[in-house]
Amino acid sequence: MNFALAEISSPRIGVALGGGAARGLSHIPYIEAMDEMGLYPAAIAGTSIGALIGAGWARGMTGKELREHATTVLGSFQLIAGTVLSAHRPSLIGMVQNGLSFQVDAESITGAFLPDGFPDAFSALRIPFSTVATDFYTWEQVVFREGSLRLAIAASMAIPAAFKPVRIEGATYIDGGVVNPVPLDLVAATSDILIGIDVNGTAMTPQDDQIPGMVDTGFVATQIMIDTIVRNMMERYPPDIYVQPSINAFGLLEFWRVKELLDAAEPDKDRFKRALEAKLEEFSRG
Repeated sequence: MNFALAEISSPRIGVALGGGAARGLSHIPYIEAMDEMGLYPAAIAGTSIGALIGAGWARGMTGKELREHATTVLGSFQLIAGTVLSAHRPSLIGMVQNGLSFQVDAESITGAFLPDGFPDAFSALRIPFSTVATDFYTWEQVVFREGSLRLAIAASMAIPAAFKPVRIEGATYIDGGVVNPVPLDLVAATSDILIGIDVNGTAMTPQDDQIPGMVDTGFVATQIMIDTIVRNMMERYPPDIYVQPSINAFGLLEFWRVKELLDAAEPDKDRFKRALEAKLEEFSRG
């Protein structure tokens, strides 16, 4: 799809793509749904994995192209492990100076997972795009709309502990999901129809008398905090359409399950289309 800004649909549709690591792959079926309806967003904002997918969409990739690329790049555990290891590669000097670190370089990972020839400038994108990261020292949200696109995506994706923080012009950044998991605020002002896609997961059904373990407890506690932030954001910037795909069965780092993740979100496409059609009719009635 090589559409220009002039072809963007009216009314203006703004889409906020949330963070959720591997679960963020479930954004793709909703992008495909808009493609099938002949609709293109007027503005896109993304956090973490949503920044990576959102940048591809803003560049002009279709949902089908995003699906094919994701399946090719993330189709096996061995391929992902090889990519991560080659991006990690601690040097002997670095280990002597800083000790052995198991954090992955977010910039290298971003470069490895973007399509070949992907531009490094926001200005090369066909749809206005913004992403958010968290300043490690000031604890504040920082929005990127210009400059190095790859660095901005890497900063937004720098999951604490898993990825190294990213340095940009003297500042240190970590994952944007820490402060703004679904960045509705970045597209609300320019949108007639505001869409939020939340891939954090949903509350779960209790499992009999089973007591959660340490890892599960920490993971769910993080989900609860993210959900609280998202709900506060929704009160300030109410989306016209809010999406939460059923993806609780997938772990945050299970990228190799890309086909299953895409299949899990697929059944919700028709509901999403109906909701969007209703909003379009409402808008046309004035």
